[in-house]
Amino acid sequence: MRTLWLALAALCFSLSTLAQDFPSRPVHVIVPYTPGTGADILARLLGPKLGERWKVAVVAENKPGATGNIGAEFVAKAEPDGHTLLFVATSFGTTPALQKALPYDPVKSFEPVALIATSGLVVVVNPKVPARSMKDLIALTKRQPGQMHYSSPGNGGPQHLAMELIKLETGMSIVHVPYKAAAGALTDVVGGHIEATIAAVQTAHPHVQAGRLRALAVMSDERSPAYPDVPTMKEQGLPDLEVETWYGSFVPAGTPEAVIREINAGINAALKDTQVREAIEKQGMTPVGGAPQRLGNLVKSELPRWNRVVKEAGIKAD
Repeated sequence: MRTLWLALAALCFSLSTLAQDFPSRPVHVIVPYTPGTGADILARLLGPKLGERWKVAVVAENKPGATGNIGAEFVAKAEPDGHTLLFVATSFGTTPALQKALPYDPVKSFEPVALIATSGLVVVVNPKVPARSMKDLIALTKRQPGQMHYSSPGNGGPQHLAMELIKLETGMSIVHVPYKAAAGALTDVVGGHIEATIAAVQTAHPHVQAGRLRALAVMSDERSPAYPDVPTMKEQGLPDLEVETWYGSFVPAGTPEAVIREINAGINAALKDTQVREAIEKQGMTPVGGAPQRLGNLVKSELPRWNRVVKEAGIKAD
C-alpha cells in the first residue's frame, strides 16, 4: 500500500512540475487540413500571440489527409504535455458519423481547450425560385416532390448535412447534387441550373447584395450582421435547425489541467486582441473563446446529431 501511495505521489509531483514548466520548448499546432483553410488561418493568426505570451516559438504544421484523420491521430498519440495542439473544424464532429473505423476516439482521445471561432451558414435560392422564406421553400418542394435540387461542395460536408437535417425535420422534398468544391456549387445556383444551396455567409454575401441570389434564412442563433433583414430559422418557426461551422482546439487526453488552463487563457487573450479579432472577422468568422467545457459540450452534442442525420438520410462520404 505504501508503494502505491508513493507512486501516486510521484505521479502528482511530476504532473505538477510539468504544468509549472509549460512551455519548455516550441509548441506545435497541428492543422489536419491544407493551407488556407479556416483552421489553418486561425492557427497562423493566434500562433504569434501565443508565442509572445509563452516566450517560445509556436509553429503551425499542416498534416492533411483522410478528412483530417491523419493529423488528429498524430495529436492523439502525442505526448500529453501541451506542446502539441490540434486545431480542427466542423468535420471533427461529423467525420465519426461518416467513418466508423477511426484511429482515435473524438471524445476519449482528446481534451477540449477552446472554441476559437464560428462561421454562419445561409440558405439561398436563385431569384427565379418563387420562395421568400424557408416555409415558402419547404411548401414549394412538397408541391413538387423530387423536382427541385440543391447543391453542396460534396457528400458529407457541413452544407450537405445541414440541408439533410432540414429535410428530416420538415419533410422538405429536394434532391442533392454534390459538387467538388464550394465555388461550383454556388455558381450553378447563381446561373439557375440548381434551385438552392446552403453556403457560408461570407461566400454568398456578394451574390445576395447584387441580387444574383436570394437569402431565405441564416442558420445561426442570431441574425447575421451581413444579412440584418434575413431572419433566423428559429424566427421562422424552425427552432431545431441551428447549424454553424466551428473551429476548436484540443490537446491529447491526459494533458494536465493546469496546462489546459494556460493554453485556454492564452487563446482567450489572443482572441481579445483587436488586430486578431479584426483579422478573424475579415475571414467571415466570429471569435468566440470561453472555457474548455464550451467546446467539449459542443462536440458531445454534435456527435449524436450527425449520427442520426447520416443514418436516417443514408449519407455516404465521398
